[in-house]
Amino acid sequence: MTEVSDREPPRRRVPGPARPVRPGGGRRPGPGARPTRRPGPPRPAPRAFRLGSPRPRLRMIGLALTLVLAAFVVRLLQVQAVDAGTYSAKAEQNRYVVHTLPAERGGITDRNGVSLASTVDSYDITADPTMFTREQLKVDDGPEQAAALLAPILGQDQEKLAKVLRPKNKELRYVRLARRQTPQVWNQIKDLKTALTTKAETDRATVNVLGGVFADPSSKRVYPGGDLAAGILGWVGADGKGGGGLERQLDKTLAGEDGKIRYAQSGGRQVPTAGSTETPAVPGSDVELTIDRDIQWAAQHAISEQVEKSKADGGYVIVQDTTTGEILAMANSPGFDPGDLAHADPAALGNAALQDAFEPGSTAKVLSMAAVLEENVATPGTHITVPNRLKRGDRLFKDDIDHPTWYLTLNGVLAKSSNIGTIMATGELGKTQAEANKVLYSYLRKFGLGGYSGLGFPGETKGILAPPDQWSTSQQYTIPFGQGVSVNALQAASIYSTVANGGVRIEPTLVRGTKGADGRFTPAPEPKKTRVTSEKTAKTLSQMLESVVDDEEGTGTKARIPGYRVAGKTGTANRVDPATGKYHGYTSSFAGFAPADKPRVTVYCAIQNATEGSYFGGQICGPIYKQVMEFALKTLQVPPTGAAPARLPVTFKP
Repeated sequence: MTEVSDREPPRRRVPGPARPVRPGGGRRPGPGARPTRRPGPPRPAPRAFRLGSPRPRLRMIGLALTLVLAAFVVRLLQVQAVDAGTYSAKAEQNRYVVHTLPAERGGITDRNGVSLASTVDSYDITADPTMFTREQLKVDDGPEQAAALLAPILGQDQEKLAKVLRPKNKELRYVRLARRQTPQVWNQIKDLKTALTTKAETDRATVNVLGGVFADPSSKRVYPGGDLAAGILGWVGADGKGGGGLERQLDKTLAGEDGKIRYAQSGGRQVPTAGSTETPAVPGSDVELTIDRDIQWAAQHAISEQVEKSKADGGYVIVQDTTTGEILAMANSPGFDPGDLAHADPAALGNAALQDAFEPGSTAKVLSMAAVLEENVATPGTHITVPNRLKRGDRLFKDDIDHPTWYLTLNGVLAKSSNIGTIMATGELGKTQAEANKVLYSYLRKFGLGGYSGLGFPGETKGILAPPDQWSTSQQYTIPFGQGVSVNALQAASIYSTVANGGVRIEPTLVRGTKGADGRFTPAPEPKKTRVTSEKTAKTLSQMLESVVDDEEGTGTKARIPGYRVAGKTGTANRVDPATGKYHGYTSSFAGFAPADKPRVTVYCAIQNATEGSYFGGQICGPIYKQVMEFALKTLQVPPTGAAPARLPVTFKP
């Protein structure tokens, strides 16, 4: 049964005719309609914004750009035009490096061409500090690692090396770590660099801390003979300049002229394609000495043995060619090795034979005899009665031994080395003692005392010889027998060479000549020659000096050489201690030449302050004279003359 709802069903809305629209858009009011709103006053139209003119802003921007561009243009002009040279120089300074090309130092040889000093290849070990920075190595302790590797090889302190590799100037590109190292040292460093490079290629943790270490070719001075002739040669310092002896005196001749090389670098290495400019070095000249290496060795060996045996302070031996003035040997004891100055005794550096001034003692009596003979005051046979004591001025003079009254000839005075007889003979040189002093002084100066030898050697002393008007009362009588006047060993030797050369003094020489880079030999200038005594006087003196060695009454019998005629004189003088300035000990000496009748070689020996055994010159220097003279005569192939000696009388019967 269908349920019927009592709700009235909705009515369908049927559209009716459209309502007319009222003018003005309003609708006619109807039931329930809203009242129509009355129109109000009209609203104002929205205000429109007008943009300003863009021209001022464009002008401002244009002006600013113009100023900026103008600044750039001005700066560009300054860099490229005004300061172009300055900036170019700075750029080249940073890019290009200049290294000195050391000139090869000339060699020094003996008279026969045997090397005494030469130069060998070496290397200056250098570094570029900018290659040890963190930016380059990627580690903070690059300099320290490099220093740890280099210190044992270079023999230097590790901390100091590290400081050099880390300089305060961060732009420094070149430092020298060590000078004049041997090729072996540089090879060790190169091997380390190679090993580090090879390892770094396979192990990224490995850093080649030696990549900034390099080497500049240099040279090193060597002395093949060690201490042989060291006093003559001197040495070369770390700066490559002569520091003593002939190395210093002839430094300009030996050194030559350094060259320069300029090249572009990158990373501390030369850029081959950038080109380079080079001024070649000019090698130094070789110097040939008058020294004979073998005779020098014999002299040095003999004096060193005797100084050690006598426990002496030192000694010297001079060997000279009497006919030319050339020095064949100049030996000192103690000596030093110029190639190892670190272990040398500072007191032994130098050339004592030229630098020590000492009282010659009786070897100087030949000067007094020369004056007496040349002034015709006496002859070798003149009789002189020699008492045991002689009073002169305020002093009492004696000979080296007490003796009864001696009846000697002038020749005997020299043979027995009598101080008293020498004072008496020289007193006859003038009517007064003052006049005699002046005459004797003139001969001392002619023989070279009180002046330089002419060698020009560094540190040479000219000795001490006061003018005669300044001689004290005692000096008037001691100077004739060699006390109160000072000489060096070469001056003493030159006296005897003058007598041997017929009374003509030839200035001693050490250099025979030089040989330049072109191979041409330039002889040394001829030495100065001075006539001191007549040839007759010199010959007479030679005969008198033979009596010292040949006669049994003489004091120099230990200097005899079988087959040769020998002329010589002993000397034993009170020695002035250089430390206190007072007399202490003795200077023992012997001087002479051979063959006496045709002289060729002079030998002079002196020993200072012998403290063990004899201190008499004839006893300790006579044997040295004999040993060295024999060797020199054989080396120079000087034959005996075969002539018989004159054998002048030594004594007379009253």
